[in-house]
Amino acid sequence: MRRVVVTGMGVVSPLAANLELTWKRLIAGQSGAGLISKFDISDMAAKVACEVPWGDGTDGTFDPDAYMSLKDRKRIDDFILYGVAACDMALADSGWEIKTDEDSYRTGILTGAGIGGLPGIEAESINLRDRGPRRVSPHFIPRCLINLISGNVSIRHNLRGPNHAIVTACATGTHAIGDAARMIMLDDADVMLCGGAEASICKVGVSGFMQAKALSTKYNDEPTKASRPYDRDRDGFVIGEGSGMLVLEEYEHAKKRGAKIYAEVVGYGLSGDAHHVTAPAPDGNGAFRAMQAAFKRSNLTPADIGYVNAHGTATMGDGLEYGAVERIFGDDIKTMAMSSTKSSIGHLLGAAGSTEAIFSIMAMNEGALPPTLNLENPDVGMDTINLVALEAQQKTGIKAVLSNSFGFGGTNASIILAKV
Repeated sequence: MRRVVVTGMGVVSPLAANLELTWKRLIAGQSGAGLISKFDISDMAAKVACEVPWGDGTDGTFDPDAYMSLKDRKRIDDFILYGVAACDMALADSGWEIKTDEDSYRTGILTGAGIGGLPGIEAESINLRDRGPRRVSPHFIPRCLINLISGNVSIRHNLRGPNHAIVTACATGTHAIGDAARMIMLDDADVMLCGGAEASICKVGVSGFMQAKALSTKYNDEPTKASRPYDRDRDGFVIGEGSGMLVLEEYEHAKKRGAKIYAEVVGYGLSGDAHHVTAPAPDGNGAFRAMQAAFKRSNLTPADIGYVNAHGTATMGDGLEYGAVERIFGDDIKTMAMSSTKSSIGHLLGAAGSTEAIFSIMAMNEGALPPTLNLENPDVGMDTINLVALEAQQKTGIKAVLSNSFGFGGTNASIILAKV
């Protein structure tokens, strides 16, 4: 089987619209949470979100004009815009350029989102009701389709290899990386852009999660305190937005062109709970089996893992994932650390897994563990794992990392990345 490595990474996050500043602020313990600014929240019980900061590009703000004209932006939802921007960053970071037809045919893309163009669906539904069917935008359907991240980016960069998209709720970003890696392993491509993007902070989206009792509502007066994975006072997740994209490349292909290599994709595991459409299986067995499958593929053992980026949403699932990690690591739990970066950037839904895989790679290469913010009082029984509470920690010599993602419908994904 062909080896697959990571040669480029791009991030648009609530902390900053680039990887460098996002990582710096993440390690500094900063939070991207604040009161929702996109719509009137006076009648909302959940008022906190982690929004991407827009601006002119200074101080890490997201400048949409740097990636797309206003005319073109009117034809897409923001999740596509964030995906396009993160893909541009990842490709530039990788140094990979399409110079020949063969390069084009051998370079593909696999991206996804958990929800996709929900703000556009909300807006056009209101438009239809108030103004009638003839006033619905002709761009409505393509602006909302999840595969249109891949479609737009493939056109933009002349990628004529595999053009694919997936939707597995909050596991989307991790599945995108793992499935794209398999395409390279099976010789369908030499280079793959992959990851997830999301921008679902709109009134219907927040209301839906709120009515499902999934969102935090107790910390509206202290937004940066709202996302509290593993803390006994957690009361739900904080919705976020953004994108994380990676360039995956066949190892010999990357070596031949002298590319910098961040990590190797060595393990990928999937499983299903077959339990409930929103609640995880109460025994945590789905999470356990996903990690178990990733280890089997990697030929590594838990003793080789120095850091785990947990799914850790600050919901009931925290305890189930914690127990599954305890179970699979056994005595090796003493030598690893685990944190939830959702405490800083919120839950990016379909973009969570790919963004967190990037953070895991950064932790391994930089020797710095992102903190779990707001972990002031660990929940009962959560005292066996170093959860990197409140402040970042230094840890050198990390050889491999594990990142977990779990989604509605009982879909689970784990990925292991290692130094080359």
